[in-house]
Amino acid sequence: MASETDRVIDLKTLPAYAAELAATLHPGDAVALHGDLGAGKTTLVRALVRALHGDDAAVSSPTFVFRQRYAGSPPVEHLDLFRIETPADAVDLGLEDAFDPAAITVVEWAERLPGLLPAGTVHVTIAGTGEAPRRISVRRL
Repeated sequence: MASETDRVIDLKTLPAYAAELAATLHPGDAVALHGDLGAGKTTLVRALVRALHGDDAAVSSPTFVFRQRYAGSPPVEHLDLFRIETPADAVDLGLEDAFDPAAITVVEWAERLPGLLPAGTVHVTIAGTGEAPRRISVRRL
């Protein structure tokens, strides 16, 4: 059953929002993050990892390495597809292996390779940039 939520939050409440979202996630889940450059996708990942693991020191944007794994229970796989142009690029980099049933996989710029995402992916769209509040929409299919 599909469901959708839509909220407006300010940047100060993003960690609390991420904790709420993290509480709904389980190993094997995939989260697709959508939004403009500067919308807060990596900031949301950092807050999710903090909520899940209690620490976010290892979190950074994997734009240049494409994939990072954050150890914890459950582990979090973090993909950034900003520089990926074709499905072949993703396969060459082994990114499909990030969808580990024992981990939560979070994908920034997921719209670049929709075929990479497994069925049941949670889609999170963040609208807004800068210091302005963000409108966050979550679709669970």
